[in-house]
Amino acid sequence: MAIVPPEAKRRLETETPIAHLATCREGLPHVAPVWYRYENEVIEIVTTGTKLENIRENSRVALSIQADDAGDPDWVVTMLGTGTVIEDDERTATARRRINERYDVKPDAYDENALVRIDIGSATYRTY
Repeated sequence: MAIVPPEAKRRLETETPIAHLATCREGLPHVAPVWYRYENEVIEIVTTGTKLENIRENSRVALSIQADDAGDPDWVVTMLGTGTVIEDDERTATARRRINERYDVKPDAYDENALVRIDIGSATYRTY
C-alpha cells in the first residue's frame, strides 16, 4: 500500500520546493530548511551540523514541503518517518550529486554533508 498519494509523489519527484525538516533536540523541536530527493517512499537529504546530530540521537523526523505561488499556497505534503545516517561515501556522493543537480548547483557542492535516508511512515497531502 502506498503511503504517499500518487499526485503528491508526482509533485515531490518533479517540483523543487524547499522542505522543512523537524528533528528533536533535548526534547524540543528543531526545524531547518533542506533540499531533498524523493523516490519510492524514501526521502534523501544531505546535511551536517545540528540536524545530523539530532538524527543520530533520535531518528524520528517530520518533513513539511509546500509549494506556493507568490505567497499563496498551492499544495503541501507532510510526512513522518525515521531518519538513518548512511555511512557510505559512494552512496553519499551519488545522493549529493542528484540533490545538487535537482536544485541546479554544482554536483560536488557541499561535499562535507552526510547522507540521511528518511523512510516515510505516514503522509498527508493537501491542495488549496
